[in-house]
Amino acid sequence: MSPNFCFRRCLAFSGLLISVVGGLVAEEGPEVEAEADPRLVHEAKLAPFLAKYCFECHGAETQKAELNLQALLADEAPRIEDRREWETVLELILSREMPPEKKEQPSETLRQEVGEYLDARLESFDCSGAVVDPGSVTARRLNRAEYANTIRDLLGVTFEATAAFPRDEVGYGFDNIGDVLSLSPLLMEKYLDAAETVVDEAVLSEIPEWPPVKRYDETEMTPKGGEHVRIVRERYLGLYREGAGEMDFDVPADGQYLVRIKAFQDKAGPEPAKMRVTIAGEVVAEVDVTAEVDLPVIYRLPVQLEKGVAKISVAYTNNYSDNQARDPALRGDRNLFIDYLEVEGPSDQPRPPLPATHVAVIPRQPQPGDEADLAGQIFTRFASKAYRREATPAEVDRLSALAMAVFEDGASFEQSIKVGLTAVLVSPHFLFRWELDPQREGETARPLGGYELASRLSYFLWSSMPDEELTELAATGQLTEPEVLRAQTKRMLADPKAKELVTNFTGQWLQTRNLASVEPNPEVFPEFDEALRGAMESETDLFVQSIVDEDQSVLRLLDADYTYLNQRLAEHYGIDGVEGDDFRRVALDPASRRGGVLTQASVLTITSEPTRTSPVIRGKWVLEQILGTPPPPPPPDVEPLDETKEALESASLRERLEQHRDNPDCSGCHAKMDPIGFALENFDAIGRWRDTDGDFPIDPSGELTGGIPVEGPVDLKRVLVEKEQFVRALSEKLLTYALGRGTEYYDKCAIDLIVKHLQANDFRFSSMIDAIVTSDPFLKRQLQSTSSS
Repeated sequence: MSPNFCFRRCLAFSGLLISVVGGLVAEEGPEVEAEADPRLVHEAKLAPFLAKYCFECHGAETQKAELNLQALLADEAPRIEDRREWETVLELILSREMPPEKKEQPSETLRQEVGEYLDARLESFDCSGAVVDPGSVTARRLNRAEYANTIRDLLGVTFEATAAFPRDEVGYGFDNIGDVLSLSPLLMEKYLDAAETVVDEAVLSEIPEWPPVKRYDETEMTPKGGEHVRIVRERYLGLYREGAGEMDFDVPADGQYLVRIKAFQDKAGPEPAKMRVTIAGEVVAEVDVTAEVDLPVIYRLPVQLEKGVAKISVAYTNNYSDNQARDPALRGDRNLFIDYLEVEGPSDQPRPPLPATHVAVIPRQPQPGDEADLAGQIFTRFASKAYRREATPAEVDRLSALAMAVFEDGASFEQSIKVGLTAVLVSPHFLFRWELDPQREGETARPLGGYELASRLSYFLWSSMPDEELTELAATGQLTEPEVLRAQTKRMLADPKAKELVTNFTGQWLQTRNLASVEPNPEVFPEFDEALRGAMESETDLFVQSIVDEDQSVLRLLDADYTYLNQRLAEHYGIDGVEGDDFRRVALDPASRRGGVLTQASVLTITSEPTRTSPVIRGKWVLEQILGTPPPPPPPDVEPLDETKEALESASLRERLEQHRDNPDCSGCHAKMDPIGFALENFDAIGRWRDTDGDFPIDPSGELTGGIPVEGPVDLKRVLVEKEQFVRALSEKLLTYALGRGTEYYDKCAIDLIVKHLQANDFRFSSMIDAIVTSDPFLKRQLQSTSSS
């Protein structure tokens, strides 16, 4: 028997018999008065039973699954610290999962009395007073999505963090959990590379001269004239016969330009070398080049150009070579040499504005001697935004000193500032979200400050830094006022950046991020391709986004009468009337059996094997992600399902699974998982509807925990929607995502209030967000013994 199986069975009975305290009647042992001393109840009632059923695996000598029931029984009644265990006990008892069906069963009367008692004990945990422990969050490193979004909002540039950084670790189902977001030396190097990259993209290293100058040296001129036009001394374009050097100039705008040509001649003959300049097929100048090699001359030619590509040609037109001339002064070989050509302009146009990303950081050029003061202003503003709080004078002074040291070493002002910006982006105050705890005499918890609350809110809803409005409210202290906080939450949910909540939370809650890596077998499912993969993902994202945008009931996540389809996915579903690649909202015919995330191809595909469906994986997925009741891991020695050709041809998948669950170590969990998976079995491994699996008809019927019959996906969705368990599980998962930590026993009261708030507000999505951001775990933190978060 597996340790986890034994653990759940014994834990259930320990809860059952502990509940004798309070007047319940036990089925074993001598009677004890209702008001008896709890220790006597333990000694007379529980010890013999636990010794018989549980102590062999979970006693003082052996603690399988790290459970010592003898230690647990030292408590006179269930404690709030053990809330999760007792809620599991209550569920297992009332659902009749425990004890296993092949074991001796308690009477129905006792089962109900135990359930009522435990339910009362759980409800009796006091949530009316001040919450003693709101929990604390480890300093959280920005994950890849948060880093990319923060860089976008801080510097205005796009950075592909997914490609640049290694995958973030996951805890409690999410990649924004502080406890698992470590910082390795390799990742630190990548952060430095990333900082330099984004700063280079956002900020100019030097202010471009105006008017701009385009220079062509000998290597950028195309020789025309055969071997007599060639590069000389790796510096000049030499024209030893009539010929030319050509280049293409991209004219940025209509206007006045100045062409400068530095040239000289080898003097010979009765006249100087003649240089003809042609632009766009029109001769603009004929120049006598009188300068010689020891004193080249720059020839200036003002021209009017039109926007576009203009071909510039510099030609030598009067070659001369005569070493036999009667006049010695006329003897020689005349040649033309071009050092470079420059085009400056347009000189009659105003300077274009600098890039917005540059001006946002460096709003003006410093006057001589003003560099240090301007640097201080720049770093005060930038570091405060990057650190998501007001930068201290000491921090600003260090950054300014660093930049000025670079400036005094000969760098431009812009290059100097960029060094300081890079330092900010590799600072722990940027890479981590800090909530530092001051020492407070006699206090165990504290409310978050304005900046801390702004950061929690923005990274929850936007996966990015606070914007200017949120920061201003944080600075004035107004954000901590409940009505202001609610108004900002509403504003932020309406902002396009709130799509990050759907992308990052939903993709991890529903595990549809895994769709990117699933590979259905191409021989079995040749229809599956990248277009279909993308369509599956888009359907789920658009559907969940509509729930958020329209503030619908969260129950519609499980059962809605519409979805989003393009032609590719509609054909996959067998739905007519949808054409083109664009997605649109489509009303669903009840006969389609679709509606809600459970019947979307993204979920159905990620919960399947490459070659077939998996009722076990699908059932486990519903238990974990939808109901928040993950089953224990399987025993290590369980035999895999028989997948041989003979097995596939002799029995249906359902029949083979039913044979598999005859193993007593497996039957308890499979009795809970398999009926859920069977209810979805009409959907194949890539989400298409089917009535048969090979030669075998599909039977989607089953009996859920508690004896609830289901006949397929429609019944399953109805049962799940009626369960408060889904709302509680969703609330707990969203709270986990919002806090960046796993929920603990002391979060029970907050989760209860979130669920009640949802119930009182028709389960609208905004009411869940509102309840989370106004909860004690979100607004407060437990003080730590040291000044670390």
